[in-house]
Formats: sequence, C-alpha cells, structure tokens
Amino acid sequence: MNNRSKAKPLAWLRVLVQTQYMIRAYLLCTLTTSALGIAGCTQFPDLDRTQTAELEAADYPALVPLAPLLNRATTPGPDPVQTEAALNSRLSGLRARADRMRGTVLSDAEKQRLEQGLR
Repeated sequence: MNNRSKAKPLAWLRVLVQTQYMIRAYLLCTLTTSALGIAGCTQFPDLDRTQTAELEAADYPALVPLAPLLNRATTPGPDPVQTEAALNSRLSGLRARADRMRGTVLSDAEKQRLEQGLR
C-alpha cells in the first residue's frame, strides 16, 4: 500500500464529520431564525393606557445614598464556627433520636401475648 491509500479513509472521515457539523449548524440557524420570526409576529399588550392619572401626577421616588446599601451587602454572613457547632449539636440530637427509635417497641410480655393471640 502506498501513502495515498492510507490517507483516503481519513479524508472521508473528515468530510463526514464536517458534513455533520454543517448540517447541525444549518439546523441551528434555521431554528433560531424561525423562532425569532415567530416571536416577531406576536401581539404585544397595549401598555400605553396602563398608567393612571394618579401615577402620572405622582412625584419621583426619593433617591437614597448608595454607600449604606453597599455596606449592608458586604457585611459577612453567619459565623461558620457557630453554624458548624449548631449543626453538629442538631446532628447529635437526631442521631440519638434515631438510636432510640431503633430499639424494640414491644416488651417481652407484650410479644408473648401477641404470639399467643396469633395461634
């Protein structure tokens, strides 16, 4: 075999992959264009008549300084050590409760009475 015959299968594979890529790109463009075309044909609600006379006569809202808002936004959240301690205490309580629930529900006398009733 010469070098040409070895390269042909790879060339066909490249053409196949490129063709599949082009088909996908074409479908994506077609679907996007169709979606935008359909969205352009929709009826928008009439927003011009939604403002009442009271709203048009109302004053603009008061502007507030930005610094207090930024300070409040940058304050740290809950303390991780305290949160971990609270979660660990809750976890130990839940585990203790689960251990109590794993125990036997009936005493030996109640078990014998049930067995006699089933016979």
